[in-house]
Amino acid sequence: MFIKHFLLAIQFFTRIPITGKLAAWVGYNPEMLKSSAAHFAGVGWVVGAVAAGVYVALESIISSPYAPLIAACFSTIATVLLTGGFHEDGLADLADGLGGSYDRNRALEIMKDSRVGAFGAMALVLALLTKIALLAALGELPLMHVALLIWASHCVSRALPMLTVALLPHVGDAAGSKSKPLADRISRSALWSNFLWCFIPLAGIYTAWNAIELIVIVGCSVVAWGIMQWRLKQRLQGFTGDALGATQQVCEIAFLLGAVAVGL
Repeated sequence: MFIKHFLLAIQFFTRIPITGKLAAWVGYNPEMLKSSAAHFAGVGWVVGAVAAGVYVALESIISSPYAPLIAACFSTIATVLLTGGFHEDGLADLADGLGGSYDRNRALEIMKDSRVGAFGAMALVLALLTKIALLAALGELPLMHVALLIWASHCVSRALPMLTVALLPHVGDAAGSKSKPLADRISRSALWSNFLWCFIPLAGIYTAWNAIELIVIVGCSVVAWGIMQWRLKQRLQGFTGDALGATQQVCEIAFLLGAVAVGL
């Protein structure tokens, strides 16, 4: 069942096709979808590996002072194409909701609107620019170190929002929400499973640097999660699928910021 639940998570959070006989073998039911929550950080293994691979490949073959910037741009494009901008869309919707109204119910209503408003557009542009700038700054490091950092950033940033699921109630429309499998809270075993997915990437960073630098890098992401947690509790009294997507984006950026801080 481990493989089936993992593939279901891949199907839910990426554009990787799970079709035909493979889809029939994986199967689907609401309980399986809920169980797939144990492997959301595992999706980061796949997305992070693609992002790291694109970055390393381009910086290796491009002979230009701008190679890190070009690699950062295409690495980011690859992740957006691979996930369909799933988390970026959540960031834009949350920014529109929280920026558009101080009233909780009105903010939740705005977040359901598929159209992107001014706050969402600003948040999305600034987030992508910040991410590209940080990835480009990492170009000063050895390529294998950069690859480890990119890979780990996608894993950790997908594990931390699961703490939000464990600590806050779901306040979105469970029937049509992006966080549908998490509407009834996440189990303790599923929560631990997400953090176990992060072990190997983080162990790689520990091997490349040391414990203090690893703590700083992960600590930046944890602080970012804490700020998002406080804000969601204060404004929405819970989480939605958009809130989890926004939290992933913020935690990923914070992880890269910590990496730049200790690596340069």
